[in-house]
Amino acid sequence: MLSHDQIWGAIDRLAERHALTPSGLARRAGLDPTSFNKSKRLSADGRLRWPSTESIAKVLDATGASIEQFLAFLRPGAELSEQRTKQQEAAVPRQGSSIPLLGFAQAGAGGFFDDGGFPAGQGWDVVDFPAAPSTSAVYALEVQGESMMPLYRDGDVLIVEPGAQVRRNDRVVVRTNEGEVMAKVLLRQSPRSIELMSLNSEHPNRTLELSDVDWIARIIWASQ
Repeated sequence: MLSHDQIWGAIDRLAERHALTPSGLARRAGLDPTSFNKSKRLSADGRLRWPSTESIAKVLDATGASIEQFLAFLRPGAELSEQRTKQQEAAVPRQGSSIPLLGFAQAGAGGFFDDGGFPAGQGWDVVDFPAAPSTSAVYALEVQGESMMPLYRDGDVLIVEPGAQVRRNDRVVVRTNEGEVMAKVLLRQSPRSIELMSLNSEHPNRTLELSDVDWIARIIWASQ
């Protein structure tokens, strides 16, 4: 029997295979860009929301994937296989590439991001990433100030991946609807809220309602 997590996980892996965020995949398929957002996978009262067969058909058509390929992502070993592939790719030196670079203050300003948490428009700097990322859906944030000491210092560069699945104890960057941008450790996520641990002991932990969160991006690399 297929589970809710298996179906959504297959959609996430299909998006990753084509270097897209879930939001980008929805756009390519002609769907509402928020259709596959994490917040849309549970209703306000905690009930499971499932993607429709029509939505799945549209993403398969948009990506050129076959139903057999999609079903392969549903198999129990598919996620482990994907993780092993990523680990193997990360262990092999790759040619570098340039990716968008924003400061934390710039990230907090309006108009710089699409609904998936990726820089939109033009006008930002770029930075050379020492290893080509496995997906194009990444960008860099430059740490400003000392609020993330001792882990991250002023001037450090964080590479973040919006739309990536986040789990407990992942280091993440969170942007609120009010424009506040923060780097924290994800302690817990429920259908209605997230709990975040501060990197600096002088700053309190935070609990945010998901309705107050614009986007969450996983930190995948840092220049230290």
